[in-house]
Amino acid sequence: AGRRSVLVRTVSHSIKIEGDITLGGLFPVHSKGPAGVVCGEIKKEKGIHRMEAMLYALDQINSDPDLLPNITLGARILDTCSRDTYALEQSLSFVQALIQRDNSDVRCSNGEPPIIPKPEQVVGVIGASASSVSIMVANVLRLFDIPQISYASTAPELSDSNRYNFFSRVVPPDSMQAQAMVDIVKAMGWNYVSTLASEGNYGESGVDAFMQISREAGGLCIAQSIRIPREPRKGEFDKIIKRLMETSNARGVIIFANEDDIKRVLEAAKRANLTGHFLFVGSDSWGAKSSPILNQEDVAEGAVTILPKRASVEGFDQYFTTRSLENNRRNLWFAEFWEDDFKCRITRTGIKVENGLRKCTGEERIGRDSAYEQEGKVQFVIDAVYAMAHALHTMHIDLCPGFMGVCDKMDPVEGAMLLRYIRAVNFNGSAGTGVMFNENGDAPGRYDIFQYQLSNTTNPGYKLIGQWNNHLRLNMEDMLWPGGEHQVPDSVCSFPCESGERKRMVKGVPCCWHCELCDGYQYLADEFNCDICPYNMRPNKNRTDCRPTPIIKLEWSSPWAIIPVFIAVLGILATTGVIVTFIRFNDTPIVRASGRELSYVLLTGIFLIYLITFLMIAEPGTVVCAFRRLLLGLGMCISYSAMLTKTNRIYRIFEQGKKSVTPPKFISPTSQLIITFILISVQVTIFIWFGVVPPHSYIDYEELRPPNPEDARGILKCDMSDLSLISCLSYSMFLMVTCTVYAIKSRGVPETFNEAKPIGFTMYTTCIIWLAFVPIFFGTAQSAQKMFIQTTTLTVSMSLSATVSLGMLYIPKVYVIIFHPEQNVQKRKRSFKSVAQAATASSHLSQKSNDKQNGETKIEPDRSQ
Repeated sequence: AGRRSVLVRTVSHSIKIEGDITLGGLFPVHSKGPAGVVCGEIKKEKGIHRMEAMLYALDQINSDPDLLPNITLGARILDTCSRDTYALEQSLSFVQALIQRDNSDVRCSNGEPPIIPKPEQVVGVIGASASSVSIMVANVLRLFDIPQISYASTAPELSDSNRYNFFSRVVPPDSMQAQAMVDIVKAMGWNYVSTLASEGNYGESGVDAFMQISREAGGLCIAQSIRIPREPRKGEFDKIIKRLMETSNARGVIIFANEDDIKRVLEAAKRANLTGHFLFVGSDSWGAKSSPILNQEDVAEGAVTILPKRASVEGFDQYFTTRSLENNRRNLWFAEFWEDDFKCRITRTGIKVENGLRKCTGEERIGRDSAYEQEGKVQFVIDAVYAMAHALHTMHIDLCPGFMGVCDKMDPVEGAMLLRYIRAVNFNGSAGTGVMFNENGDAPGRYDIFQYQLSNTTNPGYKLIGQWNNHLRLNMEDMLWPGGEHQVPDSVCSFPCESGERKRMVKGVPCCWHCELCDGYQYLADEFNCDICPYNMRPNKNRTDCRPTPIIKLEWSSPWAIIPVFIAVLGILATTGVIVTFIRFNDTPIVRASGRELSYVLLTGIFLIYLITFLMIAEPGTVVCAFRRLLLGLGMCISYSAMLTKTNRIYRIFEQGKKSVTPPKFISPTSQLIITFILISVQVTIFIWFGVVPPHSYIDYEELRPPNPEDARGILKCDMSDLSLISCLSYSMFLMVTCTVYAIKSRGVPETFNEAKPIGFTMYTTCIIWLAFVPIFFGTAQSAQKMFIQTTTLTVSMSLSATVSLGMLYIPKVYVIIFHPEQNVQKRKRSFKSVAQAATASSHLSQKSNDKQNGETKIEPDRSQ
């Protein structure tokens, strides 16, 4: 290509390579020196490897006939010593050619104006490495329109095109790395993490970007954000671990820190006996390096780390491993690298070799006599140099068409124009991936995702588990956690609520909540609210919805129904037997003496009392409810009306007999029937109720609605409240009490005279039954079995009262009629006069008894004569 030879000269802390167009280079060849010293020891990988990568790229470009033909790229390479202020001083040499100097007052001895050599112009700068250094240098270069392409600076603030408009980079900014880390955290189901950042631009900017992106994305909360001081005091890292444990649920720790800080964090976690508790997500400063986790592998197990996607450049390996002291004299610092790499000393005049160090022979070979592994950013250094070359190549084609070498339009090169060409480049880089820039000068985000795996793996170490290229591809099945677990550990503030529990959010922390059970008849309406089910429904078991409340009624097969039905059936059979017997022996003396007309009325009432049992147990409906209203009190009303009429008749007869021999009024059978039906007619006023509130059935959901909704039931019932039911029976109760009063008053009637005493015993027993009924009926009002108990109590009480009446009044008569017909004969007919005499005698006997009790005996005339 007709290239001219390349001359090399060196000055202090810089390398100059001659060329038609000069590029600047900034590399951390040395580390930061101790106090008072600018530069420290040499950095073999981040310094020498990267710098040699620029030299290698220049060699490749200068020998390429298609890229910048007939134009040689030169370089001015400076050592930043890993210090931003020193790098700023060094980089001032890049702008010397652009500073206008006033030489008007300078004259040679012969009076001619001096011939001042034109200073070299640096058209663009490759570097720097650290973001803090790039920021410092970029502030100066932009003043002189010098484009800058960094190979390692990832601080998000460098994307600000207003402040750093001449800055570009072939590595993606940490904001993309932070986006990738947010995506990783979300893919693992974490929503509560802490952050750790080394004090400085890289760490703090990275964490700030992570926090901002997580806020914008939502669903991710930062438990704690801790900064590691530049000069940490003793015990600082133990305090950091202690602070992280204050939010122990945040097991995930996002760490943007330098290697030393990472290592000391792991050591502190191990000292605190927290191996396996914290799960780290590390930035590219951790990447796939072994130095941060050396001797702390068990603490680092499961750590997910991120690294810009890169590949080893084979051509550089071949180039660098063939470098020697003889063929690499252009590298001012190569001899220092040689000594450090081979642990030997190069002999210099007047300097003795230190004890314990061998003399360098110069025959040593890199990679053979020392360990060699290509530094990770070599690829990006080469891509940065090529990006500058491609921009210059396109610019030369546009400005110098057909011109061999640099034309006038490119002498000097206009920085603002070159910047436009740089931003427009698009080519395949050294790793085969595309090199391009967006409007902010940032390269596309391409990351490899690793996990450090230790347990249950044949090859412990970093394993590639995914990639990020504007979107995440993560192989969850390849992930392995402490203890060999495949299940991703939790890093959440609050665990998901159980079924039927609502979230009550913690104020100010959207990822934290308390779980509260939807209790009673509530169901989970949404994630945050419980609602009460409709009155006819209850929540399902997991309280996610409502379901209909089961409907119950008294079944015929229930024990609560079998007993009263059995008693009622026996009663009906017995009542039917009595009625049939009375009809069959209707004209016999016993039947006539019992008062046939009222007996049939009374037996009808008893039959209806037994019949009501079936209506009370039958499924409620309009017809059943109507008959319940009608017959519930009617049977008892008929029975007690007939008995009251009987006892009243007897009482009036014997009371009248004490006074005169004239019979009282209304003692004939017809009169008795009329009185009875008048008493019954009062009960029939219940038909007014039918008109006001027509009978119907309904489902009562309130009666059986206990605290546990699983026990809730709707009860199918008639529209009769407990009060209505008692109201139906109240008139019958009144008749029963009145009848009992007359039975007590008639207790002195001779037992051979009539039915007064059996009726009395019947009423006493009936009163006892109903006195027992009241506390049972109302005492079970709060019971879950209320409907069953009350129905059974009511029907059994009514059946027992009917059975007492039937047993006391008619069973003995039926027994005599059937089994002792010889006693069913006509007795002497008693006139009212004889009744009156008996009543008078009874009265006299009672009076004498009272007199004897008072200590006095009176002789009365015998009125029976």
